[in-house]
Amino acid sequence: MITFGLLRSGAISVFLVVLYYLLPLSRGSVSFLATALILGLTALAATAIWEVRAIVRSRAPAIRAMQALATLVPFFILLFASTYFILSNQAPTTFSEPLSRSDALYFTITTFATVGFGDIAPRSEAVRLLVAGQVLLDLIILGLGIRVIFGAVKKGRTG
Repeated sequence: MITFGLLRSGAISVFLVVLYYLLPLSRGSVSFLATALILGLTALAATAIWEVRAIVRSRAPAIRAMQALATLVPFFILLFASTYFILSNQAPTTFSEPLSRSDALYFTITTFATVGFGDIAPRSEAVRLLVAGQVLLDLIILGLGIRVIFGAVKKGRTG
C-alpha cells in the first residue's frame, strides 16, 4: 500500500507538470485570465475539501495525505506558473525578463518557498499585487492547509 501510494503521488505530480508544459496557454484577455485564476483557485479549494474527506475515510490516512499533498501543491504552483507565463507573454515587460514556462515555474516555486532569489521580479503594480496574493496564499497553505491535512490524518487514525 505504501509503494502504491508513493507511485500514485509521483504519477500525479509528473502528470500535472507534463500537462503544464503541453497545454496551449492562450493569450486571452486580462479579464479572462483573472476569471481563469479565480476558477482555478475555486477548483483547488474544492479538491482540497475532497482530499481532506478522503483522508478521514481512508484506511491509511497518512498515505492518503501524502497523495493529497502531491496533488494540491503542484496544482497550486502550476496554476500560478501558468498565470505568470500568460501574463509575461501578453506583456513581456511585466516581469524583469520575458518568462518561458520553465522561468514561470521557477519564479513560482521560489516565491512559494519564500526564497525569492531576485533574479526575476514583477515590474507592474498589478502583477506585484498578484504575486503578493500568491505569497499570502502560500502562507495559508503552509500554515492552515498543512494543519488541516494533519488533523484529517489524526481523525482518520482514531476513526
